[in-house]
Amino acid sequence: MRREIAAFLSYITIEKGLAANTQQAYQRDLGRFAQYLEKRQLSLSAVSRDTITEFLKDLQGSGLNSRSISRALVVLRHFFQFLVFDRDLAENPCLAVESPKVWKRLPQVLSLDEVECLLNQPDVSIVSGIRDKAMLEVLYATGLRVSELVSLELHSLKTDLGYLTCVGKGGKVRVVPLGKSALQALDHYLKEARLRLLQGKNCNTLFLNQRGEKLTRQGFWKILGAYGRCAQIRVRIKPHILRHSFATHLLQRGADLRAVQTMLGHSDISTTQIYTHVLKERLRSLYQQHHPRT
Repeated sequence: MRREIAAFLSYITIEKGLAANTQQAYQRDLGRFAQYLEKRQLSLSAVSRDTITEFLKDLQGSGLNSRSISRALVVLRHFFQFLVFDRDLAENPCLAVESPKVWKRLPQVLSLDEVECLLNQPDVSIVSGIRDKAMLEVLYATGLRVSELVSLELHSLKTDLGYLTCVGKGGKVRVVPLGKSALQALDHYLKEARLRLLQGKNCNTLFLNQRGEKLTRQGFWKILGAYGRCAQIRVRIKPHILRHSFATHLLQRGADLRAVQTMLGHSDISTTQIYTHVLKERLRSLYQQHHPRT
């Protein structure tokens, strides 16, 4: 089975262009399945619907939540479909297996006051503070994923036109507008801080660490967490909270759900629909405000 997994991972990397994090998740889930089959001395051709069901139960017994189990089933469906088309497997044993129920929690968001407090934390009298201010402003202004933020390059910016381009999941490029505050913070960073961080080195990445190199995702997480603690915000600050806040605040002010989907880089509108509670609240408010019988 290890050979088939390697072929499948090569396929999703070359043909599908899936992001590195997604590839790692696929490899992890398939590795668990391979171990499960090895323990039971089962071959791929012997895998049935019952085998898949028992494997999912085994994952549940190990403490995995329903979301992770659902993802594992999706991975197995893709894997076996690949084997059907590319390795002449008779049928996909996952097709008749139902996904476990996943409870979709409402995303955590910050209030406008909390966002304002967080964005005002960096000390813009020092180089690192100027950089951090620019990163936070860009993250809230665009709703980028943290991996997209730290991968921005100088050519990604079109400050004269008021937008940036970023490469999202699956290598898809999208255009996202930049607000006035983000543009001002970026201008300050480019003029006053970036060259000093660069220290004479050559690097096209927009946001740099203290060594003049590309800032990592982990590095940004630490920076953001520290500012969250300084701001004494009620929830633990993670990059996705600013992404959720970006989407929620736009929708609260009348933005179209499809437009928000485009800016977030969601390929499917169903992913963006976790924010529909905001639309329902807005509709209720509009109804109460304008209907003559309320």
